[in-house]
Amino acid sequence: MKPLLAAAAGFAATRVPAPRGARWERMNYRGEPVSLSGGVSAAAGALAGALAAPAPVRWAAVIAGSAGAAAGYIDDHEESRFATAKGLHGHLSSLAHGRVTTGVLKIAVIGIGAGAGAALLGQPDRKIGDWAVRCVAIAGTANLINLLDLRPGRALKATVLGAVIASRHASPVSAGLLGMIAGTIPSDLSGRTMLGDLGANAAGGVLGVALAAHPSRRVRAASAGAVTALILASEKVSFSRIIDQSPVLSTMDEWGR
Repeated sequence: MKPLLAAAAGFAATRVPAPRGARWERMNYRGEPVSLSGGVSAAAGALAGALAAPAPVRWAAVIAGSAGAAAGYIDDHEESRFATAKGLHGHLSSLAHGRVTTGVLKIAVIGIGAGAGAALLGQPDRKIGDWAVRCVAIAGTANLINLLDLRPGRALKATVLGAVIASRHASPVSAGLLGMIAGTIPSDLSGRTMLGDLGANAAGGVLGVALAAHPSRRVRAASAGAVTALILASEKVSFSRIIDQSPVLSTMDEWGR
């Protein structure tokens, strides 16, 4: 019953009118206008669905998702107040020179949310190694989903995959994410809206908790290792170029557009 309730809550939250106007308008990769309002709906849906999960997964997901949404909002709307840089290496290099970028701020805010969520999931054992693995899985997933939000539907399709993988042991959280996706993917695929940092980091944070809550230590470690490897790879290669060069990946990427 709880997965059904979570899916319904995730979907219903996306029906609440999201903010609109010039402040929420951006240009997409084609130079066409797109609204960031989809990110607000996605964050609301992911968090509403997570509320149906049992504790401590419920509160871990709410904390990690809220931290992702807050960090993403700053990156979406307050970037002009901070130094600019690209990529993980660029942000860390700026910090080494005493300049705070939105990327550095996101690492801190999402990291705090991931750390708190991992601590809740790790009770009552509280082993530092296990906490670190869960923390990396949550924070890394929040970042990875954001990195994929470069084409219509791509980040949400990746979230579907992650939610299905985690569904057996984090069923309500995964169901909530799937309900959210059902409510947001039509406008995302059509290019009318996109997740932006706010929606991608929030959905990724909640998905990260679903993966970090898996009872198998090997699965948790594999999740943390996989997202870390993909994030580091993104510093060297373009995900879009790799997808475009693969017939299978490009076909999946184009589905629904």
